[in-house]
Amino acid sequence: MLFRQEDVDNTLNVEILTNEKWQAIINNDASYDGQFFYAVKTTGIFCRPSCKSRPPKKENIYLFETAEQALSAKFRPCKRCKPTGQRLPDDEWIAVVTEYIDKNYMENLPLNMLADISHGSPYHLHRTFKRVTGITPVEYIQLQRIEQAKKQLLSSEKSIVEVGLCVGLANTSYFITLFKKKTGYTPAGYRQFQLQNKE
Repeated sequence: MLFRQEDVDNTLNVEILTNEKWQAIINNDASYDGQFFYAVKTTGIFCRPSCKSRPPKKENIYLFETAEQALSAKFRPCKRCKPTGQRLPDDEWIAVVTEYIDKNYMENLPLNMLADISHGSPYHLHRTFKRVTGITPVEYIQLQRIEQAKKQLLSSEKSIVEVGLCVGLANTSYFITLFKKKTGYTPAGYRQFQLQNKE
């Protein structure tokens, strides 16, 4: 989890999401800034009501009276609307993104969607991600998918097609090409080589 449920439960003054506050969030209503902050449990980020990021699902929101309450519940400030008035350090911001990728590598993860969930712009995310990690977001996603594929190839009887589907690489020929580029083996060759070396 990006935050601990007990941190939220133990935080005083968690507010109820009324229809009025929900409308303020989805309409980015700046007149509500300072009246409350909303946190998104799936990303671990909190925002001002006026934040221009894509609105979260209603069921994933917690409300707080102050930014300090959201911080004490282990939520991080949004990179886009800066609810604390300060920027989130780049390495913490990228940690949010890599944690999301690690949990969702099997999904379609375009850069603009990653930027939305992390409350930044695609250009800034790409540039910052590469500076912090040394690789691009796409390269990181590919590495995660290949690592997961390697595990599945050795721990299951799944076909190459099934493994590719499980790790988010539905195009089998692309999966085989990418796997060979990253490991030096085709998926079938990797499975065979590793299993022979175990014996």
